This record gives sequence, C-alpha cells and structure tokens, in this order.
Amino acid sequence: MTDTEPRTATLDAPAHARAEAWLADFEEALTAHDIDRASAMFAPTSFWRDVIAFSWNLLTVEDPDGVRDLLAATLASTAPAGLTLTEPPTEDGGVVTAWFTFETAVGRGTGVLRLIEVDGRDRAWTFLTTLHELKGHEEPRGTRRPKGAEHGSSKNRSTWMERRRSESVSLGRTTQPYVLVIGGGQGGIALGARLRQLGVPSLVIDKHPRPGDQWRRRYKSLCLHDPVWYDHLPYLKFPDTWPVFAPKDKIGDWLESYVSVMEVPYWSNAEATRATWSEETGEWTVEVDKDGEAVVLRPTHLVFATGMSGKARVPEVEGLDVFRGDVHHSSDHPGPDAYRGKRAVVIGSNNSAFDICGALWENDADVTMVQRSSTHIVRSESLMEYGLGDLYSERALAAGVTTEKADLVFASLPYRILHEFQIPIYEKMAQVDKDFYDRLERAGFWLDWGDDDSGLFMKYLRRGSGYYIDVGAADLVASGDVRLVHGQVTRLTEDAVVLDDGVELPADVVVFATGYSSMNGWVADLVDPETAARLGKCWGLGSGTTKDPGPWEGELRNMWKPTAVDNLWMHGGNLHQSRHYSLYLALQLKARFEGIKTPVHRLAPVHHTE
Repeated sequence: MTDTEPRTATLDAPAHARAEAWLADFEEALTAHDIDRASAMFAPTSFWRDVIAFSWNLLTVEDPDGVRDLLAATLASTAPAGLTLTEPPTEDGGVVTAWFTFETAVGRGTGVLRLIEVDGRDRAWTFLTTLHELKGHEEPRGTRRPKGAEHGSSKNRSTWMERRRSESVSLGRTTQPYVLVIGGGQGGIALGARLRQLGVPSLVIDKHPRPGDQWRRRYKSLCLHDPVWYDHLPYLKFPDTWPVFAPKDKIGDWLESYVSVMEVPYWSNAEATRATWSEETGEWTVEVDKDGEAVVLRPTHLVFATGMSGKARVPEVEGLDVFRGDVHHSSDHPGPDAYRGKRAVVIGSNNSAFDICGALWENDADVTMVQRSSTHIVRSESLMEYGLGDLYSERALAAGVTTEKADLVFASLPYRILHEFQIPIYEKMAQVDKDFYDRLERAGFWLDWGDDDSGLFMKYLRRGSGYYIDVGAADLVASGDVRLVHGQVTRLTEDAVVLDDGVELPADVVVFATGYSSMNGWVADLVDPETAARLGKCWGLGSGTTKDPGPWEGELRNMWKPTAVDNLWMHGGNLHQSRHYSLYLALQLKARFEGIKTPVHRLAPVHHTE
C-alpha cells in the first residue's frame, strides 16, 4: 500500500463500517495535508458540492482533479476535523449513503456521503459539505435561547416593547443597517429572520403597504402549487392544520404574522430609488422613499430579494396604444370579476396563463389561450406522489425525513447529474397519466418533458419557465372550454389580437402571461446598467438546453453566493429555496460582519449579461 492509497473497510463489511472507515481515512488524509491521497478517495466520475464550508462559495467540483484543486486552495485555512457519522448508513443498489457532521476552523457543518465500489475499493461518488453555524456565533436557540424575563430589581429597567420601539425609531436614522435587504417577500423576510437571530444589524424594505401584499395583490384565484411540507419558513413551521395548497391571501397573512413574531426589522411603504457603491468608504448609499419621506441608508452589504424573476416581460407589439380594452401583464392581473361575459385572450401557456384562464372561465368569460411554444405539464397529484412524496409529505415525516433533512438530501444531488434522478420520475408520470396527456394532445396542445425528458424541476432550475402544475385548468383546454390557438402576437387592433398567421382573436381583455426577465434587471434600474452587466444573468445552470445557455456553471448563477460585484448579493427562489439557502447567505454575511476571513474559492465568471 502506498501513502496515497486509502485504508478502507472491505466491501463485504456492513455499510456502517464502510462509511466509518472512509470518513476516518479521509480525515486522516486531510489532517496530514495529503491532498493526493484525499483526492484519490473519489471515484473517477465524482462530485463534491460545497456550500460555504470549504470554499466560502456555493461550488461543485468534479472528479479527483476538482477535489485536488479545491483542497489545494482551501485546506490550510479550513482545517476540517471530527468527521463523525450521525446515523446508521444505508445501502441501496450498490450505493452507501452516510450522514455526518464535521468542524472547520470557524464553524460546524453537516454532510452527506455516497460511496460506490471502484476497482475493489470504496470511493466517494457524491460528497456534500454544508456549514450550518459559526463557532462563537451560534444562534440563540434551544439551550441557548434568551431568558426573556429580567429577574431582580432595577430602576433603569426597560421592557421588551420599549426596546423594540427604540430600535425601530433609530434604525435607518441614527443607526445604520449592516445589511439592507430590498424585497420583503418570503425570501427577504426569511433572510431578515436569520440575520436577526445571528445578531447582524439588518433592515428589510418593501414598497407595499403591508408584509404579504406581494401575494395579496395577485389574481384572486392564486394558490401555491407546492405543498405545505415544501414551503415552511425558517424557525416557524406551518401548523399541522395548514392546507396542503395555501391560498394567496392566507400566505400573505402568514408572512405578515411571521415578520411580527420573528421580529424582522421591516419597513413597509419603502421603495429604494437609487443605490451607489463607494470603494472609498466600502459601503452603499441607498436612497429610499419611506412613506413619502426621503431617507438615505448606508449599508455595507446590499441584498436583492426580489424573487427568482426580474421585471415583467411584455413583448413589444404594435397597437398596445390603440387597443380599447384592458391589457396587462399577468403580474398585474386583478382577477376575473371585471371580465364576466367578456372576451379574454391570454398570451402564454405556463402556470400563470393556466391559472388565469381557469379563473376567467369560471367567471363566465369567453377565454382563448395563445400557445407560443411547447409546455411541460404535470398533474399536481402525480407530482405530489412521485416527485415530492419521499421527501416532502406526511409519508416522508412518518419515515423520519424532516424538512431540514429533505433539504439536504436534495442539496446533496449535484446539478450535473440531477436530471438522471428526475427522468425516471417523469417517465412514471407519463405512464400513470397517459390518458390525461392523450386528451391534451388530441386538443392540439404542444407538450414537452424538457430537452432531455427530465421534467419540471430541471426546467425550473435551468430557465424558470416552460411548465404548468395542473390543478384543473388543463382539462378546460383538453375539453375545448378554453379555446387553444397557436402563434405569435404581431399586433393589437382596437378590439382584437392579431397573430403571425393573420388570425384575429376578438378581445375585450388581453393578458400577457409572458414571464419575466433576469433579476439583474432590477440592478440595472436601481444602480446602473454597467453594474448589472458586471453582475451578469441570474438563475440557470449553463446546461446548454433551451433558454439556459452554456458554458456549464455547476450552480445557479449568482444565487446566494458572492458575485462579481463587491458586497452585492442575490437571494430568490421558491419558499423551499428561500428557507434553505437563506441560512448560508446569512452565515456569509455574519462572518463578514464579525471580521472572519472568508476567502472565496473560484468566484464564478460572468458569461451572460441578461
């Protein structure tokens, strides 16, 4: 045996012994700074996904050469130790899966290891390392929770309410936030709650009158398409009686109560109008219109938490100014009430388009859907059963899969191979729901399953569009109750939509359910176009599939990690991502606030500007 060969357990040993031996050998190699030996413990095709523990980045490296590069750059400063199994490993199909904890020089982490046999030895196939707390800066939870009451006697005592009022009055005026979060939806308040528990002075601002208005102002039929187990916020889970699919106004009220209960520093009626960065002072200057008052904030870090999408995308078509009816983007759709008995044309065939078509039809509007390109559709029941059930469901909870564990299971699957796990799931759905899909195709609907048949979640990650989770409106298209036409809109007349083949669709209301641009569009508006270009496009993996141009990035572009623009961060996604990744963004900001060194390994280059 050479110095670079691991001393793993025999392959006929139990999974526990094999995983324990691999972790012990790996730790020994790391402690000895034997990078060649450590990298040789990974399979020829393998993936190490690190979430800020080693790299202070969200980064996936591939194969032994990628491991060697990561360790060469980070091992000395990270000083990993204490790799310890936390539960009995499992084995399935020749893959051993093991959960472990570890420590670094500055924090504590959790990891997931998958072992496979290569040339008679156990090698790592996938390896996840995540940092979940900083030493000396742990959250005040559990045994560390605050006492609350101040026992004894004091003439200078101040109550909780008095302290909260004093903080509210001074924040943004006599005291400045270290972090300013623009956007007070689920992403912004999840991050705000994390930062508060970590003791980072922060402020979340939003232009709406009340927290939760981001949801309340949407069309009245809107409900979450993701189930409750997938949608919890940090610290405060939905109660057991919460509906599986929450209506928008119920979510709005929950977000408002969350801000109050979690004491998130939050300004309503506060719209950022201008932001500039000073290299000299190392801070941002952000001009804010707060209830009609001009306020200047000077945070060190600026976070855009404006969702995974940018500004609404409305095609530039002739005749918008001559159309006599109502025309708007789906994000501004008020609901169906005003359009009873009217002729409605909805441009688009994804989630919002279907939801709006369904609600209009229920309100006795005459509805036409214009499909411009193919759409991936999955039935909600099938997605729940086959796509999410093993991780986010009552079934999962009964099997011991908590929300936190499910998040890490999902995070442990590298994006490079995630589609391989998704394809069989959607093949099953296609089989189970064959009659459903046959009806849609007979109606002329253009269906797809993604460029590589990997389905909804890969479309979401790659492009954030092109899909519909069916909650009933697809049947209206299949039956012809909602008329379906194909084509591109070329112009509007006074009372019709004209398509590229010359077909005219009479209309009293036109809804453009045409999606959104990249999040860096908000940066262009608030800072300047040059900064937005330096930041680059947000979202997408570089897969080379439709609307996700290469080169391969390995992680979502610019999300929850350092960007090419100093002290500028992007935070967005669905409720699941807002919950899970807010922890890692908050820890990165906390480390900087405390002066902990955060050398970023392999800052992602910018390949696309919009």
